[in-house]
Amino acid sequence: MYNDDFSNNINNESLDGGDSRQEAAGRYSSYNVQESASTYVNEVPKKKKGGVIKKAFAFACGGLCFGLFAGIGLYAVTQVMDLSFEQPTSTSTPVPQISTVDTSDNTIQKDNLVMTTVITSDVSDMVEDVMPAMVSIINNYTETTSYFGRTYSQEAQSSGSGIIIGQTETELLIASNHHVVSGADRLDVTFIDDSVAVASIKGMDADMDLAVIAIPLESLTEETMNNISIAKLGNSEELRLGEPVVAIGNALGYGQSVTGGYVSALNREIDVEGGAKCEFIQTDAAINPGNSGGALLNMNGEVIGINSSKIGGSAIEGMGYAIPISAAEPIIGELMLKETRVKITDGNVGYMGLNPQTITEDYAYMFNMPEGVYIRSVEENSPAQQAGMLVGDIICKMDGQSISSYEDLQEILQYFGPGSTTTVVVKRPIDGVYTEVELEITFGKRPE
Repeated sequence: MYNDDFSNNINNESLDGGDSRQEAAGRYSSYNVQESASTYVNEVPKKKKGGVIKKAFAFACGGLCFGLFAGIGLYAVTQVMDLSFEQPTSTSTPVPQISTVDTSDNTIQKDNLVMTTVITSDVSDMVEDVMPAMVSIINNYTETTSYFGRTYSQEAQSSGSGIIIGQTETELLIASNHHVVSGADRLDVTFIDDSVAVASIKGMDADMDLAVIAIPLESLTEETMNNISIAKLGNSEELRLGEPVVAIGNALGYGQSVTGGYVSALNREIDVEGGAKCEFIQTDAAINPGNSGGALLNMNGEVIGINSSKIGGSAIEGMGYAIPISAAEPIIGELMLKETRVKITDGNVGYMGLNPQTITEDYAYMFNMPEGVYIRSVEENSPAQQAGMLVGDIICKMDGQSISSYEDLQEILQYFGPGSTTTVVVKRPIDGVYTEVELEITFGKRPE
């Protein structure tokens, strides 16, 4: 554009002469200056005043906003991570601690979390609380043996345990096993303060291997009364497999000892002496000779069973048995109400007037007869005849205690003198079926 105009102007000016060329040169110079200025302004605009400051301010504001939102995001993430991994403190959520132990279902409470676990906690406090209700029992008896037709007798001792279960106005009552106290000439009871007192038989149940003995309160010192306590009975029907238990007893006669274990089985049916079947608690807590009559406890210190080493024996290790307290409690309640009896010397034992014979287990099986003491004959006008006993009757119970042999009958008779009265249960064959008949007998004086 510029070249074409320039050429035309030159040509025209050359025709007009020198003045025209000079004028044309002046116009050319002016035109180029204006055109160059216009072109510069269009291609490189002039900077406005204050533009750099505004851009710097905008950049600073953007950076500030970015930092603010980044900080908020980082804070939110940190809080979420804290909720997931931070250990709770006492000012927020309490640190999980074992707060309660529920022995009925072997659970441990950790805040709002309940879980079943193995109890490894210290039970010394619980044992310390229940120990004043535990006693050791020494059975002093006469052991009789026969050699070559001659009979020899000597004094002997056996050890066992007991649980203080009650107190009347005149007596302290202790529960134990039948086999711990039966046949005793004297029962020595040792309390937690090592004081010793003589006990008498209150009542016994051979079928359930239970017994209650009594000690006159007047024979106990005030110090002993302050040191002992009455055991708290629990509910064995609430026991669960695997629940931890503690057994306390006079193991081997060395004094009170503590063993621990778990409930291995419930309602374990076992044959006991006399042919009866009873259900027991099985535990792996060590129950050794001497532990019999002692307490099987839950973690609350409640008696949920009465140990009996005689049931389990010593043939198998880790299998001890206890009489469930829920089954024993009604029987113990009846025995507690019986009249306390003192053993009578041989010369003053009550007289019945009959000829007895033991029906052994083999004999009973062979002739389809119940076990007990068979009456072979009844003397004329004897206490037995006056009570209504007949030849062929089988004595199976006296004074509420089971009888499976003549030795059992002799043992019970040692607590009844002339003139005393008790109840006798016999099984009598009626129309080919043995039927229980309850009779009342008053013992007489043995003839010279």
